Amino acid sequence: MTSPIQFHFDFISPYGYFASRRIEALAARHGRAVDWRAMLLGVSVMKVMGLKPLMDTPLKGPYTARDVLRHAREHGLAMKRQPSDPVMNPLPCARAFAWVKHHHPEHAAALAHAIYAAYWGEGQDLSQPASLRALALPPGLSADAVAQAAAGDEAASLLRAMVDASLKEGVFGSPTVVVDGEPFWGVDKLDQVERWLARGGW
Repeated sequence: MTSPIQFHFDFISPYGYFASRRIEALAARHGRAVDWRAMLLGVSVMKVMGLKPLMDTPLKGPYTARDVLRHAREHGLAMKRQPSDPVMNPLPCARAFAWVKHHHPEHAAALAHAIYAAYWGEGQDLSQPASLRALALPPGLSADAVAQAAAGDEAASLLRAMVDASLKEGVFGSPTVVVDGEPFWGVDKLDQVERWLARGGW
């Protein structure tokens, strides 16, 4: 059996949103599953690497705003939130994801899609645990339970462990795809991931 593809993402990353829409089909074409893993850019970029947030970086920030909107238009993706809009606190969403992946792993991908669609696609503010109650979730996953868990200590602990694991994997950006130990950073690397899987590496 081939191992799942690791998909590391942060909900505040528009590029993570873009890649999340493609990663499952890409993996399926090569007989792989996807192992969804939340990470935090505030930890990897700001604390570990000591860098500014992308949108606050001179020259690169304005370019990124154009690039994000260009990508959304090219691929016909809904995107009511603008790159220049205030960034939400990602902790409630990331904690909710870590809790669901631990207790209801079969619904982890669905929750990630629901959060991305609400935040980037619809422009909703999901910075408070209570806001997660408005998410459209699959049967068997209670929005009330997810919101309650997001405010709890267990979810915080699960997320810390997930973020620590991503750092040990060398993950610093969203999205990062890891195929059998080989990391690929950025939505622009998905085509290379496809070729890597098709050829069995090089």
